[in-house]
Amino acid sequence: MTGDIKIIGGTAHPQLARDVSAHLGLDLCQSSVVRFSNENMMVQIEENVREADVFVIQPSCAPVSDGLVELLITIDALKHASARRITAVLPYFPYARSDKKDRPRISITARLMADLLETAGANRVLTMDLHSPQVQGFFRIPADQLLATPIVCDYLSNHRDLTDYVLVAGDVGESKDVGAYANRLNLPMAIVDKRRDGDDENARATNLIGDVEGKKALIIDDEIASGGTMIEATRFVLERGAQSVEAATIHPVLSGKAVDRIASSPLSSLVVTDTIPIAPEKRIDKIEVLSVASLFAEAIKAIHDGSSISSLFR
Repeated sequence: MTGDIKIIGGTAHPQLARDVSAHLGLDLCQSSVVRFSNENMMVQIEENVREADVFVIQPSCAPVSDGLVELLITIDALKHASARRITAVLPYFPYARSDKKDRPRISITARLMADLLETAGANRVLTMDLHSPQVQGFFRIPADQLLATPIVCDYLSNHRDLTDYVLVAGDVGESKDVGAYANRLNLPMAIVDKRRDGDDENARATNLIGDVEGKKALIIDDEIASGGTMIEATRFVLERGAQSVEAATIHPVLSGKAVDRIASSPLSSLVVTDTIPIAPEKRIDKIEVLSVASLFAEAIKAIHDGSSISSLFR
């Protein structure tokens, strides 16, 4: 790839963009976002990007729709500014849960997000830990999915004595991903059989597959939104004899009353990454934040150089 690397940080997560740029030894490409009184917005790229290899960092976080529109406008601005290649970097992909038509007359919105990014002018996409791996297949442009598993496992190995631990999948759908953690950490695992009625956030645990009695349970999930699933799983494994419960998740959505639920729950700690910004008022003592900036920086360098990123999965 010829041309300079340019990193643009959207307004969704400017700190992550700064951290990625610092790992690459680069300054952020200057851009500005203006929001008008009619709620329209304008994005201006404030330096030359002609023939550059541009990476736009903008995860999906509140306000989701504003951030998405800003990303699309930024990509369009770069396209018309003659950037050679534009990569949309979405550490947390929007609408990743809407990956199938499981009821009549609904949108498969994750596929729509893929179409919108391509239509806006993105040449490729870089993301992390999709809720549903099949979302990667919705793209007709190259799409790379990074995994935070090595970062989380390295942290746990270096900061915990894992002798008496058992990994717990919060539901059956998460069991395959938790299996990757179990293999890497050489730990046993258990699965909570969870049921959810309707679209509410009240998940109900009904059975436990595996043994947690006398063990320190570590619940693994790809994201925590309202916290309902994780808190219910915490209560459930404690009732089944676990001596304590911790949790680790990649995407800290932490919507609604999630932080209050975590603070008042028997969950002793929650390890998350910074794919999504966590507001200062949500950074309670129980929450430990790991950085994914170095991993994204290495992936960006590999994409620019045309080298393989598979080594990043270790």
